[in-house]
Amino acid sequence: MGRLEGKVALITGGARGIGAATAELFVEHGAFVVISDILNDEGQLLAERLGERVIYHTLDVASEAEWKVLTDYIRDRLGHLDVLFNNAGITGIDGEYGPQDPEHMSIEDWHAVHAINLDGVFLGCKYGIGLMKSKGGSIINMSSRSGMVGIPMCAAYASAKAAVRNHTKSVALYCASHGYNIRCNSLHPGAILTPIWAPMFGDTPEEQATAIEMMSKDIPLGRMGEPIDVANATLFLASDESKYMTGSEITIDGGILAGSSAAPHQKED
Repeated sequence: MGRLEGKVALITGGARGIGAATAELFVEHGAFVVISDILNDEGQLLAERLGERVIYHTLDVASEAEWKVLTDYIRDRLGHLDVLFNNAGITGIDGEYGPQDPEHMSIEDWHAVHAINLDGVFLGCKYGIGLMKSKGGSIINMSSRSGMVGIPMCAAYASAKAAVRNHTKSVALYCASHGYNIRCNSLHPGAILTPIWAPMFGDTPEEQATAIEMMSKDIPLGRMGEPIDVANATLFLASDESKYMTGSEITIDGGILAGSSAAPHQKED
């Protein structure tokens, strides 16, 4: 028996990176998985590769109309939802938007980054609750290490992820107070090697290798994380093993937030 045997799960932003790794892990543990994304070709190919217990459905998480369509699809075809992983997100520094710092960022770009990273999570929770409240379930929201600290050159991203962290707790308490048996927790990864880092790491393999090496020096464990590291935490929150956890947050960052690299060192003898 898998840890998610018989459960129905929805993963947003599931076509690649952490979402794809989570989808694969969920299937291995017995779940029926709905992958959603706007990367339709990649999402469809992944669903076909993972087999008959996976379907792909396009979804722009910032669109309430598309959430309504997907919600109706899940209710009509699958009956209910047990697990929702609100994973979709953008940094805003991939070239589509302008400066992301507090002084030069445009209000239009601010709204665009928040629409995906925050509004998408709000809408996911809203419609996820409706699909889950008859049987209960687990909502897992993707926040970030950036939701706990300031990120000067990604101000909107950090702001949105901080709001996700707080909204998770509001959803957890709301569901508990209504007796829905829906748990809601957040994940806070940092320095996970996914395609989202590509714009920051250069164009050539040499540039990328150098950038990864430099970043790894500032991580206590000495390396960047992999998508499976986050997927494993997501599996735990999706399973009944975490049935007494709600409103909680899990940091997956190789020890970055455990303390400052500027801390004093023990004097050598």
